[in-house]
Amino acid sequence: MSAFTYIEGARRALAEELERDHRVWALGEDLGRGGVFKQYDGLQARFGAERVVDTPISEATIMGAAVGAALVGTRPVVEMRFSDFALCAVDELVNQAAKNRFMFGGQGRVPLVVRQPIGVWRSSGAQHSQSLESWWVHIPGLVVTAPATPADAYGLLKAAIRADDPVVHLEHKALWPLTGPAPETDAPAELGRGRIARPGRDVTIVAWSAAVHEAMAAANIAAARGVDVEVIDLRTLWPWDAEMVLSSVARTRRLVVAQEAVRDAGFGAEIVATVTEALGDRLETRPIRLGAPRIPVGYSAPLEAAYRVGPDNIAAALLRAVASPAAA
Repeated sequence: MSAFTYIEGARRALAEELERDHRVWALGEDLGRGGVFKQYDGLQARFGAERVVDTPISEATIMGAAVGAALVGTRPVVEMRFSDFALCAVDELVNQAAKNRFMFGGQGRVPLVVRQPIGVWRSSGAQHSQSLESWWVHIPGLVVTAPATPADAYGLLKAAIRADDPVVHLEHKALWPLTGPAPETDAPAELGRGRIARPGRDVTIVAWSAAVHEAMAAANIAAARGVDVEVIDLRTLWPWDAEMVLSSVARTRRLVVAQEAVRDAGFGAEIVATVTEALGDRLETRPIRLGAPRIPVGYSAPLEAAYRVGPDNIAAALLRAVASPAAA
């Protein structure tokens, strides 16, 4: 495996887990036709309609069936088509899957994966473009993953399928065609472990999912201005690698957090709060968090562009972060 796309990595991970463990199965709408983005292409023909299952158009039914199946020993992979549609199954995911292990003293576990394609993509409008990671991180009992690279689309999905807790697996729609190096082994990734995507000494930027690539582009812009940026890809949002972030910021003494999701009450605020509480007296400038404005995602291309944070805005924040405290 020298290189593959984000979508190929995810498809290969699921195929390998279906092959490895007879308890693994997938369910959702139109999986037999490959799914909305062809992330299941060929899997029903290979593994059969009893393991790659087409369901009715009812997210609550899909999630409820998966919770029950997980409780009796299988490992369902639930396809929600779009992250937005998972809101139709919140009770089953939040009140049943996330809480079962706690409420019944560990007697039951719900090892399911909920695949939720997130993010802005091709004028999909307000009901098909949201990034709702802060909703899921807020819920005790849920693990939350957000791969930014093809290697993590592969490794994190494998880790999610093997986890004994319910995992919300956030796959950015705009990343499906992204090509990158494949992992060196077929082992699952480590949950809760971030990645230094670019080492630097002047300022730390923390991002996840598609925002990692915007952060990398912004770091290149800042480098042309003499600013050496360290970029951290969180990879998993719960648990998140606070140790890596704190170690980096302790060195650079500056922090920028970039997310595609709405800035208000977003997960970036949790990162800023954690860093400020731990290192506040050692920071050179105030932390900066970037995110979308608190508006629905527009359908038209100009409105969609206005919603995005983008590399230029991130680069401007990086330059502010290395300015004087008053300017930041």
